[in-house]
Amino acid sequence: MKTYDIIVIGTGGATLVADAAIAKGKKVAIIEKGKFGGTCLTRGCIPTKVMVTVADAVREIEELPKIGVKVQPATIDWDLMSKRVWQKIDESKGVEAYYDRFENVDLYRGAASFVRDKVLTVKMNSGEVTEEITAPIIVLGVGGHTKVNPLKGLEEAGYMSSETLFGDKYPKKPLKSLVVMGGGPIGTEFAHVFAAAGTKVTLIQHNVRLLPKEDEEISEQIYKDLSRLGIEIILNQEPEEVRVENGEKVVVIRDRKSGEVREVRGEEILMASGIQPATEELKLENTSIKTKRGGWIVTNEFLETSVDGVYAMGDVNGEAPFRHKANYEGDIIAHNLYHAESPQDFRWARYDLVPAVTFTYPQVGHVGLTEKEAIEQGYTVKTGKNFYSSSAKGFALGFDPGDENDGFAKIVVDTKTNNILGIHIIGPQASILFQPYVNLLNSGDTPLTPINEEIGSELTKQLRSEGLVRKMDPHSVITVGETMTPHPGLSEVAMWTQVYYEKRW
Repeated sequence: MKTYDIIVIGTGGATLVADAAIAKGKKVAIIEKGKFGGTCLTRGCIPTKVMVTVADAVREIEELPKIGVKVQPATIDWDLMSKRVWQKIDESKGVEAYYDRFENVDLYRGAASFVRDKVLTVKMNSGEVTEEITAPIIVLGVGGHTKVNPLKGLEEAGYMSSETLFGDKYPKKPLKSLVVMGGGPIGTEFAHVFAAAGTKVTLIQHNVRLLPKEDEEISEQIYKDLSRLGIEIILNQEPEEVRVENGEKVVVIRDRKSGEVREVRGEEILMASGIQPATEELKLENTSIKTKRGGWIVTNEFLETSVDGVYAMGDVNGEAPFRHKANYEGDIIAHNLYHAESPQDFRWARYDLVPAVTFTYPQVGHVGLTEKEAIEQGYTVKTGKNFYSSSAKGFALGFDPGDENDGFAKIVVDTKTNNILGIHIIGPQASILFQPYVNLLNSGDTPLTPINEEIGSELTKQLRSEGLVRKMDPHSVITVGETMTPHPGLSEVAMWTQVYYEKRW
């Protein structure tokens, strides 16, 4: 059996841990069955945002006449945009080459499977299976993939997902028509992209709201905004079956309230109905690693699993499917393993302040509780709401009071303490506007709060008993480094200065 100091499975946010181990001279195994760089780089937020930014520009140009700019109709140069999309995806080759150059790193290009606790084999992409390998520390960062619920006729008809859209099904030109299945962040972003390219888009949503995890007022506004762009949105639907007819894909849907059945047609179907953990090949059933419903790996505040020395981070633990959350977790593991001066200097995760942005049109961003969540948690709540049109800059951008597309910011406050509970924004550059609140909410004393308390090494149990508190000084660059920044957004330009200041690896 071959032994390493650390095995890292997945090359997204988990590479932060690999980087720290490499810098310390540890013997490292990195296992990746697909493209290096993780979901975000190869089939997720980065190539999507290249497309979204082009679509944003088209919509912004359409709105310029209102403020006195004469324009010609804007269209997307699909070939040039696509070239830039694949330019980013192909950076995965550079990521692989980077890790391949270290003498203390072995790269395994294949799928890892557990034989038993902390013992793995790798089925290489070339076909052979490796000898057993082990390490005292194993980091699981395998990510997630599109969840496709069983639907009669779907497999026969064929469909796209994030994985295949940025793979062998990438359209060579804009589609004539598209049925998007799902009204969450992925569905609304792609609906915006293709609609701006001239595609007739129909979005089918199972929930009664678009972006159902957002504040209800935000969901109501984004429905108006996307409808105004010509996207047909059908809420509260149960898909029944799919068939191909006259060269089109026909989706049969049933209204969950009225029972009405109707058909929606499109050149293609895009499945955007959520994600599931990419754990199928890990064979977790051969281990003592605890999972919860849906297959997500259960972790605690130190990202430990139920097997000592095995950590899980990123999409696979089900806390939030964002690259910035994965980076945050990877940084915690790396710090605790390789940089902390003592256990009392350890960092721990919290998930009540994970910022989220949906880069549809317009942008939607939030951190903290919605008004409804705050009330359900027993807070005495008051909200403040300010529209873009109420500011001089908002007027300059073309927003007038009463405009159907007027954006707004909504703050949720605990009236007993005046503490901020949440901030929700819809409108231009929402991804940037709420970052100050993310920083504010992360400042101050952060006590060690157990997550999934049944999981914990002996050291973790000791640290919990000590009642540790991290003093998050709002003036400190360290606090900036421990505060999440929505990825990929322009706030990273300012927030990531901390990384280049510290230069730990």
